[in-house]
Amino acid sequence: MKKILFFYNEDWEKDYFEKGISQEGEFEIEFKKGRVQDFPDFKDDEAEILSVFVGSNVDASVYDRFPNLKYVATRSTGYDHIDLEKAKKRDIVVSNVPAYGSVTVAEFTFALMLAVSRKIFPAYDQILEQGNFEKEGLRGFDLNKKVLGVVGTGKIGQHVIQIANGFGMKVLAFDVNRDEEMARTQGFEYVDMDELLAQADVITLHVPYNPHTHHLINKDSFEKMKDGVVIINTSRGGVIETESLVEALKEGKVASAGLDVLEAEIYMGKELDLLRNEKASEEDVDTVLNNQYLIENPNVIITPHNAFNTQEAIERIFDVTIENIQSFGKGEIVNKVG
Repeated sequence: MKKILFFYNEDWEKDYFEKGISQEGEFEIEFKKGRVQDFPDFKDDEAEILSVFVGSNVDASVYDRFPNLKYVATRSTGYDHIDLEKAKKRDIVVSNVPAYGSVTVAEFTFALMLAVSRKIFPAYDQILEQGNFEKEGLRGFDLNKKVLGVVGTGKIGQHVIQIANGFGMKVLAFDVNRDEEMARTQGFEYVDMDELLAQADVITLHVPYNPHTHHLINKDSFEKMKDGVVIINTSRGGVIETESLVEALKEGKVASAGLDVLEAEIYMGKELDLLRNEKASEEDVDTVLNNQYLIENPNVIITPHNAFNTQEAIERIFDVTIENIQSFGKGEIVNKVG
């Protein structure tokens, strides 16, 4: 019987996983409500399978706590929270959920875009807090006929482009792997990164986070953008250099931003833990301080990495995770990463 440890789950999720996984194979399942790092002293010599979400950092110290670990099933598409190199050295297989929420995240991208462009939150706040129904300071702008720069034309980026077409936006896209046939049928144009930065009124990011995309948007990038550009990020926080975004907002280069992800977001709300952590880097501390500026900036909308979070998408995540685990139990590997 293989033992599975599930981290970061709600009560209803336990029933879903227990019912789904028990249909095939013999598994012993244990659930932990928090993230892996919330249980630093928890060890298990029997656990063979670990299932986590993006908030859990799975590194060498985690592998050491589970000496019999053979398989990690992340309930996400991204896997930058998992140390693949150390997993490979330990012969631990890692699987992900490759496509569960492309439409879901694309819709949320436009929710942020509309909230920013039409000043939805300032309007709501002044009514709620002041009972003020005046329109002064609430004038926004149309998305129609604006130039949208889409960085990354994978499944999410493609759906963003489809929605943008419905708004009558002109779409410029950048991707290291161009699909010219898709560009022709969807009516957008591939350009190099510098041209996209220079022409776009709104820039939205849809790339995975890896060493190649770390701080893809940085000080040099912001200098190439139009004055008053809008930045939307529903990919990963580390794609944007936070310090440079803060400076661009202060200088007016960036007029506003909609951010579902932040660099070093795992520390947000847990700042004291960061300061007490001897391993915390000076860079992480600085980033958290810059994040606080973003949170308090009225021209920035921040949501808690929530773009994926619909009932339909969650059930797709769970179904694929169950399939991944059941396949591993049969000696088959699906959706392997790294």
